[in-house]
Amino acid sequence: MKILAVEFSSPQRSVAVVQTGSGAANLCLSEVIHTGPQSANALGMIADALRQAQMERDQIECLAIGLGPGSYNGIRSAIALAQGWQLASGDRALKLLGISSAECIAAQAQAEGLSGRVEVVIDAQRNEFYLAGYQIDTAVRSEIDPLRLVALADVQAREKAGGMIVGPEVSKWFSGGRVIFPRATTLGRLALARTDFVPGEKLEPIYLRETNFVKAPPPRNIPS
Repeated sequence: MKILAVEFSSPQRSVAVVQTGSGAANLCLSEVIHTGPQSANALGMIADALRQAQMERDQIECLAIGLGPGSYNGIRSAIALAQGWQLASGDRALKLLGISSAECIAAQAQAEGLSGRVEVVIDAQRNEFYLAGYQIDTAVRSEIDPLRLVALADVQAREKAGGMIVGPEVSKWFSGGRVIFPRATTLGRLALARTDFVPGEKLEPIYLRETNFVKAPPPRNIPS
């Protein structure tokens, strides 16, 4: 299967083309990575990735989207792109997959040779963090603490207890943290092992906070 993976949940945004290779090999045909303001050019990144892979858009069989948590605008733009692409594919029935960016970070940590207990930490703003615990070795990766919102002090306690802190930008808060971004290549390889495809309207960002609505104050009378 030919997969286009889009991971826009962090300041380092990436797009990759991945496909099943011969035997057990999964091949990354291309990856485009941008950091900073230019990373907002999603269509340009996709065009570059397809060109590097020498592949046409209609050859893509599945889109894999990183659902976060992370940059809400980045995740929303990736989901909107996937929804529009599936709609435009018509009878060709393009498949869609949504995958946790925290899982992608853990898989990237494994790919970079980390092992043991790993704490995936992502900035949630408001002095809070998304935290998930994984046990990793060369062959196995398992989630041992599910993703949740925690305070800064909770992550600091994990670090003081010897926890390995990984994630985008973690060095801003945790001196011993290792910066690891979710990569589109890793996301695509995760997608090759999945079959839980969803229609576009079922793709939703991973956002653990409850939505709070604040009633607008009554209009004021401004003297003329």
